[in-house]
Amino acid sequence: MIVIVIFMLVMAALAGWWLSGQGLATRPWLEVGVIGDSGSARSSPRRIAKLGLGTFLVVAGSLFSLLVSAYSMRMGMADWRSLPMPTVLWFSSGLLLLSSIVLHTTVIAARRDELDGIRSGLVATVATSLAFLACQVLAWRELAASGYFSAANPASAFFYLVTALHGLHMLGGLVVLNRTAVTAFALTGTSPPQALARLRLSVELCTTYWHFLLLVWLVLFSLLMRWTDDLIEICRGLLS
Repeated sequence: MIVIVIFMLVMAALAGWWLSGQGLATRPWLEVGVIGDSGSARSSPRRIAKLGLGTFLVVAGSLFSLLVSAYSMRMGMADWRSLPMPTVLWFSSGLLLLSSIVLHTTVIAARRDELDGIRSGLVATVATSLAFLACQVLAWRELAASGYFSAANPASAFFYLVTALHGLHMLGGLVVLNRTAVTAFALTGTSPPQALARLRLSVELCTTYWHFLLLVWLVLFSLLMRWTDDLIEICRGLLS
């Protein structure tokens, strides 16, 4: 229980920090301006989009925190038999880290309206993300070939559950990322500023989502590699 509380507090703190940085905590009724000024109207869709993403991340983070809690409690039971983690998971983790870094540089290019940088960054992110998913499938096949595809071992069931759920979240993100890439290739240097602004917003949202996926995967990877066993034992000791 303490593990899930800590994880949820961290997720809530990160979400609150990110949302506060988007100007979502402002009080527009206290702002002074000319009546009919369309500045706030132009920023409204941007704020709504970021608020929507922030809400989704909180919900998704809560879901993963429940899985982390269930995993940490279930692994202490007698029928739990730990799995040998495939080496390919290290490579897939590096790919996800690389995709997150590439998207961060893509945001910088988007803020400068550098279409070439945006396009190359989005293509590289799609490629590394697909490679990450391919590595996850290879890890599944490696465990299945070693006889660890049985539901009788709860460790096997949890491994497939958490990796599949994370993979589904990435597939959903890839759909949006591909649409953003199509938009980037459709625009030109003479495109309207509004179109470039929408592209910039899409890149920023995708980047935030990929950072979230990286954070969740690092937590899951630490659990699967049993790096958090000492922390879990401490939490159990506090609860006993």
